[in-house]
Amino acid sequence: MNEWEQKLTGYRNLVRKIKSYEEAVGLIYWDMRTGLPKKGVQGRSDVVGVLSGEMFRLSVSPEMGEYVVYFSEPQHAERLDETTRAMVRESAKDYERSVKIPPDEYEAYVVLTSNAEAVWEEAKHASDYARFQPYLEQIVATNRRFIELWGYEGHPYNTLLDMYEPGMTVTELDRVFGELRGKLVPLVSAIHSSGRKPETSFLRQSFAKAKQREFNLYILRQMGYDFDAGRLDETVHPFATGLNPGDVRITTKFVENDLATALFGSIHEGGHALYEQNIDAALIGTNLCTGTSMGIHESQSRFWENMVGRSRPFWSRYYGDLRSAFPGQLDDVSVETFYAGINEVQPSLIRIEADELTYNLHIMIRYEIEKALFDGTVTVAELPAYWNDKYTEYLGVTPQNDGEGVLQDVHWAGGSFGYFPSYSLGNMYAAQFRVTMQKQLPDLDGLIGRGELLPIKEWLTQHIYRYGKAQTPAEIVRRVTGEPLNPAYLVAYLEEKYKDAYGLT
Repeated sequence: MNEWEQKLTGYRNLVRKIKSYEEAVGLIYWDMRTGLPKKGVQGRSDVVGVLSGEMFRLSVSPEMGEYVVYFSEPQHAERLDETTRAMVRESAKDYERSVKIPPDEYEAYVVLTSNAEAVWEEAKHASDYARFQPYLEQIVATNRRFIELWGYEGHPYNTLLDMYEPGMTVTELDRVFGELRGKLVPLVSAIHSSGRKPETSFLRQSFAKAKQREFNLYILRQMGYDFDAGRLDETVHPFATGLNPGDVRITTKFVENDLATALFGSIHEGGHALYEQNIDAALIGTNLCTGTSMGIHESQSRFWENMVGRSRPFWSRYYGDLRSAFPGQLDDVSVETFYAGINEVQPSLIRIEADELTYNLHIMIRYEIEKALFDGTVTVAELPAYWNDKYTEYLGVTPQNDGEGVLQDVHWAGGSFGYFPSYSLGNMYAAQFRVTMQKQLPDLDGLIGRGELLPIKEWLTQHIYRYGKAQTPAEIVRRVTGEPLNPAYLVAYLEEKYKDAYGLT
């Protein structure tokens, strides 16, 4: 074995070792969020800290540094296949960022966020921001220190954005969000002025959780979610965990007097899971065996949840099954009344319960808050009031307590700043992908209306899922649609759907 082959084998083995630690940590996080006894949180957080610290040390080891330098040299890079070249690209990016952070500081940060998530859950239930505030202050302070170590161009928030959506900047988000807001606010206003109020009370009956679970499992199977490679569990905040394509777990939140929360939460997380389950098996054990960005990932969850799951064709096929699942409870509700009810536009306080149209405004609020938090405009102590003011300004509703306000999301407890914009970026990507899909699957609505969802999953696998992280978000969008991100497709989709639903000209 010559030097080049030895280096290549050593590099791949090191990446596989790091991925093994990552999978172990992912499994522990899943357990912490689904069934860990309360008294086990501190001990498990310490374990996560140790494993994450070891994973971090491997990623910034002299050995990794040598591989990155070696395979980045033109004479060695040109000998790599396309997949390994992408692996080196990602390793180099991670190395250059991570090597600037002292390992002991990183390990302490992991322990901090693990404990903070448990405290956040308690604080949320009690609507007690003061209980969570000290943890959030430490998390923000640590992120600010990391940003200074990493360095940044333009706005300090750009460095955080890039972690979830490579190449995304405040300048670009201000542009696309500005275009989106300029079109959506008048549409929301026109709907409000129309005076139409869909009937929704039928969604608030008592729906047995066991029956909800059974129906959710049925819909997930219809979508093509493989239960031999996954499972559905219950948690406070729905999430998906892709350990590897053969083990992709999802959770949802069952609410007995709300049929929609668990159902659309399951479809949403199922969209994430389909992405992870259908990554090319050749990428297993590499740093490419995951979604390319959170924006592209959210494009899949939002596509399945809204553009399929809240569509008229979907319920023309599955409404009879839903009625059968809850005998007598929906007999007097027509499919058109049901469709209108699940697509009601109503400014609300809770992001994960927001309608498809105003959801983007929830994301813009969080984006504005995070941007202000990292440019020094607002402090952690001021967040509850700042949050409430933004909700009043953007949506015309004001939280009555911190549980339905600043404490409603788990993201900040985990240190996920820069993540929220991914949701609206996902909506934009999804609408753009959908236009291409309609050209290549011209009977798209017919497929959905007949319950033939597998051809849709296969199209997404062929064009998006199988590539994992081998291609960047920008490369995927341009390859699939022939142009860069364009918010006009989301605007057109929302205007067409909601002008029809609300009888607007």
